Amino acid sequence: MTKTAATRAKLVAVDGVEAPALLAAAKAALAASTPREPAARGGISRWDASGIFQDLEVAEEEAGAASARTLLLLYAADLAFRLRWQIRPALAEGRTVVAAPYVDTAIAFGRAAGLPLNWLANLFRFAPRAGARVVVPAGAAPATAAKDGFVGFASGHLNGGNDPRARQRLITQTAAILARTPPAPRRRRSPRARS
Repeated sequence: MTKTAATRAKLVAVDGVEAPALLAAAKAALAASTPREPAARGGISRWDASGIFQDLEVAEEEAGAASARTLLLLYAADLAFRLRWQIRPALAEGRTVVAAPYVDTAIAFGRAAGLPLNWLANLFRFAPRAGARVVVPAGAAPATAAKDGFVGFASGHLNGGNDPRARQRLITQTAAILARTPPAPRRRRSPRARS
């Protein structure tokens, strides 16, 4: 990798609850990050690139509803897949890549579901910090537009996800947490002991 390529490489996080607005913001962020260098655009890494959630969607009813922790563990596994196969290779080539959504959306969902911030921060500490962050504000009815995104999916598959009011409340709380929260703190990995 050349020095020029290394300085161009950039990870941009786009977080929010409304899938259509999230995708539009991701496209805009990608174009804005490399206005004079379209060749430096690596693309958009979207949630469920691994297909984990597609598999969950078609699972038999006997599989039951998932807990918030389970859904976030699955999100972390999907993010690890995205990092391995989409994000890191693009960055290594000196390209800009937009992750939509990234870590802050998952952490906001976990906080709205009542999970401790320390647990959430520890879960996602493997993810590199983004060089830039965009939070897409929620519209008047975020639950309607959220149905195709991670937050809408997770709210519908969470224990009790059949209650539309509980689902709406979780999506609205996630959007509110995202709107007022700075980037989530993540612990630095301690160096591995050498043998």
